[in-house]
Amino acid sequence: MKIALLGYEIENASAYRYLATKYPEAEFTIYDQSDEPRTEIPEGVGFVGGLANFYDIDADLLVRTPGVAPYKIKSDAPVTTATKLFFEACTLPVIGVTGSKGKGTTSSLIASILRAAGKTVWLVGNIGAPALDILSTASEGEFVVYELSSFQLWDLDRSPQTAVVLMIEPEHLDVHMDIDDYISAKANIARYQKEGDRTIYNVDNAYSEEIARLGEGGVIAYPDIQTAHIDGGRFYYGETEICSVDVLQLPGEHNRENALAAIDAVWPWVSEPDTIANGLRYFEGLPHRLKFVAEIDGVRYYDDSIATTPGSAIAAIRSFNEPKVLILGGSSKGAEFHELAREVKNGNVRHIILIGDEAPRIQTALDQVGFHHYTNLGTPDMPTIVDAAREHAASGGVVILSPACASFGMFKNYSDRGDQFIHAVNRM
Repeated sequence: MKIALLGYEIENASAYRYLATKYPEAEFTIYDQSDEPRTEIPEGVGFVGGLANFYDIDADLLVRTPGVAPYKIKSDAPVTTATKLFFEACTLPVIGVTGSKGKGTTSSLIASILRAAGKTVWLVGNIGAPALDILSTASEGEFVVYELSSFQLWDLDRSPQTAVVLMIEPEHLDVHMDIDDYISAKANIARYQKEGDRTIYNVDNAYSEEIARLGEGGVIAYPDIQTAHIDGGRFYYGETEICSVDVLQLPGEHNRENALAAIDAVWPWVSEPDTIANGLRYFEGLPHRLKFVAEIDGVRYYDDSIATTPGSAIAAIRSFNEPKVLILGGSSKGAEFHELAREVKNGNVRHIILIGDEAPRIQTALDQVGFHHYTNLGTPDMPTIVDAAREHAASGGVVILSPACASFGMFKNYSDRGDQFIHAVNRM
């Protein structure tokens, strides 16, 4: 049996381990767009690089890594992914979470609440372990929480029993063919649900509601007076009072909405208010997601490098009433910046530090709304960026790295960008 691994990153490395055990006599070959392997290749596995596409590959099974678009593959052989293989084999209840922002935080909140109730939870996907790696150790009665990107969902033909669809906005349009393709990929989280399954969706987002109504499962809106909502500064589920919103350690209205989605997701298994409150209280946030770094000269610095969409940056702006200096820009994901510019103008923003390839487009959007308090730095190093932000900040205000763009070109990835920001702030 010939198995072709299309790309070899974390998920296809996991797929290799899984399939090599299942088919010990199989012949594996990695096919990649890069000329050289980007990671160590297992002994006995072949490598073919420098490919523009994946047409007519001689194999009995093709395994697509999330970074390879399905439209780059043409083959008479079946095409699968690590995500598809997992859903075919997993017998545990799966809570899947998708959205343009908040996936990692909501997945972690769900896991935290379930763990506070004494449940064993496997957090997998972009935020956790590769899903296939847990199959050999997960046991009956345990839970899987799966953070699912559009790239993982793109060709998925099964849906989790519980799907959570957060706010969705145009994203990854540098990879997806258009917004319809992006939404269609996301929709697979609910499209194949059966009667008895559930989809929790953001009632204020048309894309989220559209996706929720595709499958045969029940639909639950959040916030909703009948289920999870906030009243008088307290979390409720229907008429059941849970706790004060202040137990949540994460700033911002968007994180309160993430908590509502998490409460709806776990309610069939966890409905004790004190347990839910503990689950919310003990989660302190994820790296690079609006995380406090330091206070210097009365100015607080926050790392929100995960914010690679305009909507994420808008959420960061709305999370603080204080005067703000924002660091915006980076590489393109095909986003538009008009709504972000309007939020900047009306959001008590003192100054914008613009960086990267998208800086001119963001600058144009700011000019169009009449906001001219910005500095376009081009592509400097992070200490220069942070020094510029410090110059424009005032005591009692905040500086936020919330770029609204991808990191590539200037940084390895969003994590590298955030780490460099943290180092530059701590240097001061």
